[in-house]
Amino acid sequence: MSLDQNTVLDDIAIARLAERVETAQTYATPIRKLTLDYPDLSLRDAYRVQTALRHSYEARGQRVIGWKAGLTSKPKMAQMGVSTPGVGFLTDAMERPANSAISTGDLIHPRVEAEIAFVTKSDLSGKVSAAEVMAATDYVQPALEVIDSRFSGFKFDLESVIADNSSSARYIPGGRMVRPEALDLRTVGVVLEHNGEIAQIGAGAEVLGHPAEAIAMLVGVLDDMGETLPAGSFVMAGAITAAVAVQPGDTITARFYEMGSITVTFTD
Repeated sequence: MSLDQNTVLDDIAIARLAERVETAQTYATPIRKLTLDYPDLSLRDAYRVQTALRHSYEARGQRVIGWKAGLTSKPKMAQMGVSTPGVGFLTDAMERPANSAISTGDLIHPRVEAEIAFVTKSDLSGKVSAAEVMAATDYVQPALEVIDSRFSGFKFDLESVIADNSSSARYIPGGRMVRPEALDLRTVGVVLEHNGEIAQIGAGAEVLGHPAEAIAMLVGVLDDMGETLPAGSFVMAGAITAAVAVQPGDTITARFYEMGSITVTFTD
């Protein structure tokens, strides 16, 4: 994936869009998708909005601890009606522990996904292969992500969702930390349970054929943005299954083959 589109919007417009997205995220207020007001918004400009949003959160004291690949599985692409993956940043303020209760009061319409996360032991930059990603990985572990598009009705296009930090909201690391070579990540099965009932089933191969391919894609996008993936980053490879909508009172458990499980509950 290459950000070969031209920059269309000036810095003032980018700042205004970032402020619009940040207000929606902060106050859990749905907004119109950005391309309704800025039909010429390019993918490159969408990432400029995301970068401005990241710098604003960093200025407020949040620390970026990693990144996420989004829209990397065929079920997820079909669910959201898009055909190209994207990336988003993760901060320490988004993290929640396993077995915790997660409030939905500051979210608009939360949904939960099961993912495989990579923790890097060396820097990654430029255009890399899945094999290079595996070699740079210290360990992999299960994760849940709570996504929350800020757009009305959870309806968006690729440019709008990228500007909205790829719907990032919360993430929950858990399960067992496993060396990347210890398992065939393509065949790691995942069962996602919603209130004790099986809601989704999938395997790692749903994520671009191999979860490490998603991380390689992400590193390439970062390179296009003039960024690198530093050692010690926590990076989620993207949803293995379609997302499950949740509301207060719900419990979600994700069970990963030979990698353990994660459970969270949701409150007001």
